[in-house]
Amino acid sequence: MGPERLMHMNESPRLAHTSQLTPSQLTEIRALLDAAFDGDFGDEDWDHALGGMHALVYDAEGDLVAHGSVIMRRVRHGGRFHRVGYVEALAVRTDRQRQGLGGRVMDALEQIIERAYGFGALSASDEGAALYRSRGWRLWPGRIEGLGPEGVERFPDEEDSTFVWGAQPTGTGALGFDWRDGDVL
Repeated sequence: MGPERLMHMNESPRLAHTSQLTPSQLTEIRALLDAAFDGDFGDEDWDHALGGMHALVYDAEGDLVAHGSVIMRRVRHGGRFHRVGYVEALAVRTDRQRQGLGGRVMDALEQIIERAYGFGALSASDEGAALYRSRGWRLWPGRIEGLGPEGVERFPDEEDSTFVWGAQPTGTGALGFDWRDGDVL
């Protein structure tokens, strides 16, 4: 195990772009996500987590215990498109949950969003919503749409789980997310 993998719990999460991660690190991240999501993390979900920045927390033994990524999305709102930092694949190893690791990963991802994007967005599970609310993320009050091959498609099921953060747009109009395979959000 190389020194780049070692992380003591009092250190900040390691940040790396997908292109900087080795195949074994990617395999390790995918295994963590598969376990944390209890087998409900598919190949399309994995694809959505790639291509951006990852925050990785390792324990003193060098084992991955928490992960999250932020990727760029294009979102239409108020007659223009915004560059949005979209949080994906936030997970903490089940035996290490409720120890502040998710918050440490979010600290790192929010710093990336603040410096590189117009605002942040994510789709939260019922279990994860409390973490995001406690950090100042707010539920988007308007419509959620996808800009797909057949035009605009509304996603009413996402309207109670889509959160925004940072210098977010004002008002309650629709957020129109760029299309992608699998879950658009």
